[in-house]
Amino acid sequence: MRGTRVDRRTFGRLIGAAGAGTLTGGALAAAPVRAAAPTWKTSGTTVTALKSFDDTMKSFMQARNISAGQLAVTHQGRLVLARGYSYSDDPAQTVAPTSLFRIASLSKSVTAAALARLAQDGAVALGTPVASLLDLTPPAGRTADPRLSRVTLWHLLQHTGGWDRTLAFDPNFADRTISQALGVPMELYPADVIRYMSGQPLQHDPGTTVAYSNFGYQLAGRVIEAVSGLPYATYVQQKLFAPLGISRMAQGWSIAPHSGEVHYRSQYTGPTVLNGTGATVAAPYGTFSMRLQDANGGWIASAVDLVRWASAFDAAGPVLNSTSLGRVWATPAGIGVNPSGWYYGLGWRVRPVTTGGTGRNTWHTGSLPGTYSLVVRTYQGRSWAVLFNQRDDASALSYDDIDSLLWAASAKVTAWPTGNLYPTYF
Repeated sequence: MRGTRVDRRTFGRLIGAAGAGTLTGGALAAAPVRAAAPTWKTSGTTVTALKSFDDTMKSFMQARNISAGQLAVTHQGRLVLARGYSYSDDPAQTVAPTSLFRIASLSKSVTAAALARLAQDGAVALGTPVASLLDLTPPAGRTADPRLSRVTLWHLLQHTGGWDRTLAFDPNFADRTISQALGVPMELYPADVIRYMSGQPLQHDPGTTVAYSNFGYQLAGRVIEAVSGLPYATYVQQKLFAPLGISRMAQGWSIAPHSGEVHYRSQYTGPTVLNGTGATVAAPYGTFSMRLQDANGGWIASAVDLVRWASAFDAAGPVLNSTSLGRVWATPAGIGVNPSGWYYGLGWRVRPVTTGGTGRNTWHTGSLPGTYSLVVRTYQGRSWAVLFNQRDDASALSYDDIDSLLWAASAKVTAWPTGNLYPTYF
C-alpha cells in the first residue's frame, strides 16, 4: 500500500490486518473445524420494516459459517435496529445485542478523537513533533532516522508518518524479532516496540505518503498518556465514553474473556507470543498480543456501543466541538483526496459526496484473527456497525462484501421506523 495509489477494496482488506504469517512470525497451521450442523438464532427486537438487514446477516453468516454476529443501525440519530445473531452447533450460545466483540482497527477512531480532544482542551497541538513528547531513543548500536524528529501528531493519525509495512514490516506483530533484538522476554510491552522502532528507518519522508500504520497509532496512545497524565484507557473512558453514556467498551485481553464477550474462531493455530515457550495456540488466543494493540486495535464493544460512539461525529457535542470535527475530517496536507475519491482523516476513511447530495460517507474496518468489524456513517444521516467473531483467513468468500450488502439492505427500506431503541441499551 504505497502512497494513495490503492483502491478501496484493497485498502479495506489491508486496514487493520497484518496477514496470517506475519502475525506469528511464520506459517500458521490449519486448526480442526467441527462438522456438527449449526442452528440459526437471533436476539433483540424484530423490526419488520428492516427485514432486509436481518436477511442480509443470515445469508452472509450462513454462507461463511460464522458462528457469532451483531448489527446495530441508526436513522437520523435514533437507534432503530439492534440484533445479535448466532449460527452455531452449540445450543447454549446466544449472541445478545450487547455481547462484546474485539473491534480491532475501529479503535483508531477512538485514539484519534482522544488526541483531538486534548488539542481542543489546549493540552497539545496536533502539529507537535512526537519526539518532543516521547522518548524515542534507539537501542544501543542503532541510530535514529533523522526524519523521525519531523513526525507530528497529524502524521500519526493520518498514516503519513513515514512507516510503510508493505515495504518493511508491522512491528506490532513482530514480537519475536523485537524480543530477540532487545533481549527482553515476551509478552512485549508497547515501550519495547517503541524502543526498537526508534532505531529503524522510515520508508517515506513524513507527510508525503499515506501508508497504513498500526505503529503510528500505538505512538499516539503513548502521547495521550504523556499529555493527559492518565493511562490511555482511563482517559478515553472518562473524556470520550462517559459523556456519551458508553460504559461497556473496554480494553480486550489476549486470553481470558470479559463478561459477555464472544468466543473467537479461526481455522489457524500458531506459536504463542505471550511467552517464550513457542506453544501452539488457537490463532485468536495468543498468536498476537492484545497488550500491543491497545491504541490501534485493542477495544472491545457491542454494535450498539459503536453506533453510539459514531454519533459523536455527527455534530458538535459533549466530546468534540466544531473545530475538532473539522480536524477529524481534514484531508492530509499536501496529499488530499486519492484517485479513488476518498482519503484518510483522523481515524476514519472519508469519501466526500457531491453528486445527489452533499456531505461525506465515513467508515472503517477492523481485522484480527477471530475478528472482522465495520462501522459506516452515511451522508443521509444513517449509520451501522457490524461485528463478527471470525474473519476470511482463507475463505473463498470475502468478508469485505458485507459493506456493499449492508448498503443494499439500507436501500431496500421503504419506511424507516420512528421509534428509538437507545433507552433500552443506555
